[in-house]
Amino acid sequence: MNANSTVLGLDIGGANLKAATADGRAVSVAFPLWKQPDALPAALASLAAQFPRIDEFAVTMTGELCDCYATKREGVNRILDAVQKAAKKCPIRIWSTSGNWLSVAEARERSLEVAASNWHALATFAGRFAPAGHALLIDIGSTTTDIIPLIDGRPAAKGFTDFDRLKAGELVYVGVRRTPIMALGLPKLCSEYFADIRDAFILLGDLSEEPHATDTADDRRGLRVDCAARLARMLGADFDTIAEEKIVELARDCRSAAVERIAMALQSAPAAETILLSGSGEWLAQQIVGQIRPKARIVSLSAELGPGVSACAPAYAVAVLASEMPR
Repeated sequence: MNANSTVLGLDIGGANLKAATADGRAVSVAFPLWKQPDALPAALASLAAQFPRIDEFAVTMTGELCDCYATKREGVNRILDAVQKAAKKCPIRIWSTSGNWLSVAEARERSLEVAASNWHALATFAGRFAPAGHALLIDIGSTTTDIIPLIDGRPAAKGFTDFDRLKAGELVYVGVRRTPIMALGLPKLCSEYFADIRDAFILLGDLSEEPHATDTADDRRGLRVDCAARLARMLGADFDTIAEEKIVELARDCRSAAVERIAMALQSAPAAETILLSGSGEWLAQQIVGQIRPKARIVSLSAELGPGVSACAPAYAVAVLASEMPR
C-alpha cells in the first residue's frame, strides 16, 4: 500500500457497525448482530460502499461476544469471514490488544487478542493528545463505558479481556442507549425488558427524540410519549394509572443510577493530569468528570475531531493507525 492509499477502519460491534477513514469521514449504522449474524457480510459491504476507492480494510471488533456465537473464538472467526467477503480482494489487517497488526490468518490463530480490541486501538490513537504523564481515556458509547489509563501516551490498562476489564473497573456495562432499565439496580421495578436508558434520556431532554427508531423495547418510536409509556411499564403502570410526574421521577432516578455507576469506576481509576473524552455519550462523561475530577485537563475528541468521528472513534483510530503504518 502506498502513502496515497485510503484505509477504511471498521469497528464491528454487537449492536452497531462503524466505519471511518483518516480524512474524517465516518458512518455508524445500527445492526443487531445477535439477531442476524448471517447478514453481516452484506451489511459490511453496504457500509463500505459508502466510502468509494478503498484500498485496504483495518478492523477492530467487539461483536464476538454476541450470544449467536457459542464462543468468542467462533465469533471472531465468523466476523473475519464476513470481513473477507465484504472486502473482496482488498488487503485486511486486524488490530490486537498486543498493540500490533495481524493478518486474518494470524487473527484466527490468536483470536482472544483481537476479541474486544477496539478499546485498545482507541487508547493507542488517543494517547497522542496526552503524550506525557498520566491520563485517562473515558469513552461512553451506546452500551458500555471504557475507562482506560494511559502513561506517556500508551495504554496502561490492568485488564485486556472483557472479563478482566470488568473486574478492574475499566469496563462498565452502562451506556447512553442500550442499557436495560432493570440492569440499573433500582428498587421496586418490574424485572422485564420494558425500557432502556435511552428512554430516560430522551424523556429528560438529554437525547433528541427518534421518530424513526425501530430498535426500542416495544418496537415503537423514540418520541417522548413513547419513551414515557415504556418507562411507565417498568413501574407496573401505564398512562391511565400513573401520573406523568412519577414517570419523570423514574427517568431522573435512571440517570442518577447510570452516573453513579460510572462515577464509582472513575473514582477508583488512577490519578491523571489529563482526561480524554470520546463516544456518543461524551456529553454524559463531561458531567461526571466535572464532578469527580474537576482539576484535570479535559480533552474532548468531539471538539478535536468532530462529533461524528468521535462517535465512531475506534473505527477512526484503526484507520489512522493503519494509514500511518503502511504495509
